[in-house]
Amino acid sequence: MRVKRGNVLQKHHKKIIKYAKGFRGSKSRLFIAANQAVMQAWKNAYRDRRKRKRDFRSLWIVRINAACRMQGLTYGRFINGLQKANVALNRKVMAELAVNDRDAFNKLVDIAKEHLQLQVA
Repeated sequence: MRVKRGNVLQKHHKKIIKYAKGFRGSKSRLFIAANQAVMQAWKNAYRDRRKRKRDFRSLWIVRINAACRMQGLTYGRFINGLQKANVALNRKVMAELAVNDRDAFNKLVDIAKEHLQLQVA
């Protein structure tokens, strides 16, 4: 006897077509095209959820570096000075300060400069 899949196959196809809603052309209507498009979309989404974290960290570092250079300090020396001062702020918070609260960020820069000079002397 042969195996008849009937509604099992139909349900699987309908589910994939439902996930492909909004895709262009046959990718939202034909099962094979929709299945390939959905698998590719999920693969990209998985990869880019991780990539988003790297992208944001890079953005924060660029913003911190720009604000530091306005105070005559490079990003690397700024971070080094904060580490020597035992200031534990993450880059997200520092970037937010650099953009929205310049005075507070300048105080951090002063702390970093102070501890860098202690090391030199």
